[in-house]
Amino acid sequence: MTQPLEHLTFDEPDEVRQGDNWRLELLNLAGGAQVGRITVQPGWRWTEDVKPVAGTELCQAPHQQYQVSGRIHVVMADGTELDAGPGDVTSLPPGHDAWVVGDEPVVAIDWQGASVWAARG
Repeated sequence: MTQPLEHLTFDEPDEVRQGDNWRLELLNLAGGAQVGRITVQPGWRWTEDVKPVAGTELCQAPHQQYQVSGRIHVVMADGTELDAGPGDVTSLPPGHDAWVVGDEPVVAIDWQGASVWAARG
């Protein structure tokens, strides 16, 4: 199968999941690929805001993402930590917690794992 020419926009996402201070917009590409835009507000923390939806102790979605804005702190189950900010690309395996650092919303474009992020467990 040849890859088709496509044009999608986050202004018209195929699916939206959201909570009080987070929002995920998903775009579905031909062939089954998905790209998500994750927006989390100051005060957001995965274990407080998404855990009740996902039903897991830590985020089990793998992420490969480009961070557009804001700062986020990530802690893996083994204690490994990182901070990410605008312009950073991160690859996060399953088993992490994360929270917004500072008073600016975090926006990230995620091309791996967005489809399972904040999915009801």
